Amino acid sequence: MLTKTRSFRSPARIAILASAATAMLLVAGCGGGPRTNKGTAYVARDVETLYAAAKQRLDQGKARQAAALFDEVERQHPYSPWARRAQIMSAFSYYAAKNYNQSIQSSQRFLSIHPGNKDAAYAYYLIALCYYEQISDVQRDQKITEQALTALNDVVRRFPDTKYANDASLKIDLVHDHLAGKEMEIGRFYQNSGQMIAARIRFQTVVDKYQTTSHTAEALYRLTETSLALGIPEEAKKYAAVLGSNFPGSKWYDRAYKLMNRYAPDAQAS
Repeated sequence: MLTKTRSFRSPARIAILASAATAMLLVAGCGGGPRTNKGTAYVARDVETLYAAAKQRLDQGKARQAAALFDEVERQHPYSPWARRAQIMSAFSYYAAKNYNQSIQSSQRFLSIHPGNKDAAYAYYLIALCYYEQISDVQRDQKITEQALTALNDVVRRFPDTKYANDASLKIDLVHDHLAGKEMEIGRFYQNSGQMIAARIRFQTVVDKYQTTSHTAEALYRLTETSLALGIPEEAKKYAAVLGSNFPGSKWYDRAYKLMNRYAPDAQAS
C-alpha cells in the first residue's frame, strides 16, 4: 500500500492510456504525410499534414513538441473536425510530457467546449491522473492528494461503467491509504511529543474514515497505547478488543495484548 512517494504509472493504466490514445489517433491518408519541420513555429499547413506531424512527434516520444503541434491544429483550423480531436490529444501530450498543469487546463477547456463528447470520460480521467501522479510523500502537505481524490471520485461518479472508472476505483483505495498514512505520521508526532489527546484524534480519524486501509491495525494499537497513557484502561480494553477481533494474528494485536497484560491486567481484553 501507499505510504511514501512511488511511481503511479501502473501497467494497467498505461494500457488504458495507450488504447484510448490509439483510438483517437485517426490520421487521414491524404496530405502526403508530415513535412520536414524541426520546430513548432507557425507555418501554414493543411490540417491533415499538421495533425500527422503532431502524431509523428508523439510516436517519437517528443511529447512537448507534439502538444504544441496539436495546439497548432486548432489554431490554424479551428472549425475543422480535426480541431476537436487535436484538443484532447494536446491534453494527452502535455500529460505524457509531465506538464500536468497544462494538461489539466487543456482537458478542462476541452470539456467546457465539448461537455457531451464521447471523449469526455477520457478528459476527466486525464485530469484525475495529473493530480494523482503529483501525490507527494506523507511528510508533505496533502492538498494535491485531496484534489486527486476528488477528481478520481468524479470519474467514478460520472462514468461508472467505463474502464476509466474501474482504474479510478483502484487508485481511490491507494489515495485513502496515503491519507491514512499522513494521519498516522501526525498522530505519532503528537504522541511522541506527549500530546496524547491530539494524537488520539488523528488515530481515531484513521479508524473512522480509513478503516479499510493498511494503517487501521496500528491505529487501533496506538489508541490502546494512548488510552493507557491517559489513565483510561477501559477505553484501552475496547480498542484492544476491536484489534483482536479484526486483526488477531497481527503484530499490533500481539503488542496490545502484552501492553494490556503489563499495565492494565484487570481490564485486559481476552
